[in-house]
Amino acid sequence: MGLLASIPAPPGPLILELGSFKLRWYGTLIAIGILVAFQLGRRELGRRGIDPEKAYTLAAWCVPGGVIGARLYHIATDWERFSGHPERLLQVWNGGLGMPGVILGGAIGAAIGARRAGIAPLVAFDSVAPGLILAQAIGRFGNYFNQELFGGPTDLPWGLEVDPAFRPDAYATATTFHPTFLYESLWDLAICAALLLLARALWQRLPAGSLFALYLALYGAGRVVLEGIRIDPAAMIGGLRFN
Repeated sequence: MGLLASIPAPPGPLILELGSFKLRWYGTLIAIGILVAFQLGRRELGRRGIDPEKAYTLAAWCVPGGVIGARLYHIATDWERFSGHPERLLQVWNGGLGMPGVILGGAIGAAIGARRAGIAPLVAFDSVAPGLILAQAIGRFGNYFNQELFGGPTDLPWGLEVDPAFRPDAYATATTFHPTFLYESLWDLAICAALLLLARALWQRLPAGSLFALYLALYGAGRVVLEGIRIDPAAMIGGLRFN
């Protein structure tokens, strides 16, 4: 037997509950990720000789754009969950923020914020890319606490225990599953390290937008692999998961 028999199921999605007040892991981890990304973005702007305080302008447009884009993407690609249930549209604390929507909505917001701050948009994209992927690494642990977006059954020593209520009917008798949240988080951390190394060594020689393009390519490559492992329902196009 290995050092790790399995990853235990989480205690629940709540950190704290006081009456009607509920503090959830999902939202808290997203908020922490945003704060970390903001601080890293300030450092990257300063490296490029740009006033770090302009990060506030970028964040004022990038963060709302990313959240709105993420929710709209999730609603559009998982419409059956929301059809006939309009009250669910804004219940982001139950999960449902699609990363492709984060990237698209956040990029639109960042472009607007960059122009208002007097920064070339592609330079702004390069500056926020390391922080964005680091925020994704942190936020993915929200899926763990919600017991969602895991992979197929596995007997590997790092298999994730999933409570019966959260197992798909087809896998009701399985007990441990691939922890795709962990796989993606580790991949995101590796991407962040690569981007920071390149930013420190080559940013003056790389064309503007290169780091952001590398972020998209590496993250996309990882998602291709991970989507092949996940078993949650997803929109399909040509036999492939649309995500």
